[in-house]
Amino acid sequence: MKQNPVAENVLGTMGTICWTGQLIPQVWKNYRAKKTVGLSPFLMLLWGIATMFLGAYSILQRLNIPLQIQPQLFGFLSLVSWGQCLYYDPGRQDRKRSSIFITVSTMIFIGALELMLVFVSRPAYERGVSAPITLFGVLSIVTIAGGLLPQYWEIYIRKEVVGVSYVFISIDMLGGLLNALSLAFSTEFDPLAGTAFISVVIMDSVIIFAAIILNPRARRRRRLQAATTTAEIEAGAGAGVRMDDSVAQSPNTAPYDGATEKYDHEIAERGELPSLGVGLDINRPSSASIRSKGGDIGATGDAEGSGIEDVIGIHEDEAKLTAGAAVRPSQGDGNQSTVSSSTIVGDPNSERG
Repeated sequence: MKQNPVAENVLGTMGTICWTGQLIPQVWKNYRAKKTVGLSPFLMLLWGIATMFLGAYSILQRLNIPLQIQPQLFGFLSLVSWGQCLYYDPGRQDRKRSSIFITVSTMIFIGALELMLVFVSRPAYERGVSAPITLFGVLSIVTIAGGLLPQYWEIYIRKEVVGVSYVFISIDMLGGLLNALSLAFSTEFDPLAGTAFISVVIMDSVIIFAAIILNPRARRRRRLQAATTTAEIEAGAGAGVRMDDSVAQSPNTAPYDGATEKYDHEIAERGELPSLGVGLDINRPSSASIRSKGGDIGATGDAEGSGIEDVIGIHEDEAKLTAGAAVRPSQGDGNQSTVSSSTIVGDPNSERG
C-alpha cells in the first residue's frame, strides 16, 4: 500500500487510544456485577504478564510516548481485572485482603521485571544486538494470543459466553484493526507487530461469533429446563392433592385409635353388658361415633373417662329399648312385664312376665 504518513499517524493514534482503555468496560462490568463468573482469570493474568515484554519492547525501540504508555496502562487494567477475579471469587470471600495484597504485589513485581529487562538489554541493543528486542516482541505476541485460550476453554465448559464485556472485546478488535492499518501506510511494514495486531482481531472475533451462536441456544435450553421443572412441580402438587382427597374420603384409611377396644373394655369392667363386645357386634357403635362422642378419644390413647361413659350410657338405653320392645305384655292386669337385665342378655334361667 502507498505510504501515507498522515493516515499512519491518525490510525496509529486511534488504535493506541483503543488499546489503552479497552479494559475499562470489563473492569466496570466486574465492579457493578460484583462477580466475574465466566471470565477467565488466566486471560487477565497472562495479558498482565505480556505487557512486561511489550513495554520493554516499546521503550527499547524508543517509540513515541503514547506507544510507551499504552502497554503500561493495558497491563495495569489487566491486573486490576485479574484482582477482581480473585476478590469476587466465592471461594475467597474470607480472604479479600489477601486478594488485594496479591494483586498489588504482582503489579509491583511485573513492573520491576520490566524495568530490569530494559536496563539489562539496553547496552546490548545499543551495540547493535537486536535479538533481545525480537525476543520481547515474540513473547508479547505469544502471551497476548495465548491468553485467550483459557477464555475459549471457559466458553467450551459453559456452552455460552458469560462474564465478558462485549464492549471490551469490540474495542479490542477495533484497536487491533486500526493498528494493523497504520502499519500498512508506513514506510516499512513491521511483520512482527502486524502479526500481533491481526492475531488479536481474529481471536477476539472468535469470542463474538461464539456469543452469537451459543448464547441463544443457552437461553432456549434454560427456558426449556424451567418449563420442565415447573410442569413437574405442578404435576407433583396435583398428585398430592388427589392423594389427600382419597385418604380423607376412605373410611379404611383412618388411623388406628383403639376407640372400639376402649369401649368394650369399659363395658366389661362395669359388668352390665358382658357380651356386648363379642356377641352383639351389630349393636356396638362405630369407632367414629365413639370418637365424636368422646372428644379426642384414641388420638392420644388416654382420653377422659367421661366421654366413654356417655357413649356407654347411650348405647345401654338403645339396647334396653330394643330388648323391651321384643317382650309381649302380660294377659293379667294389662301392665307390661318387668324385664330384668338378665333377660336382656339372654339368661336361660330368667323368668318371662
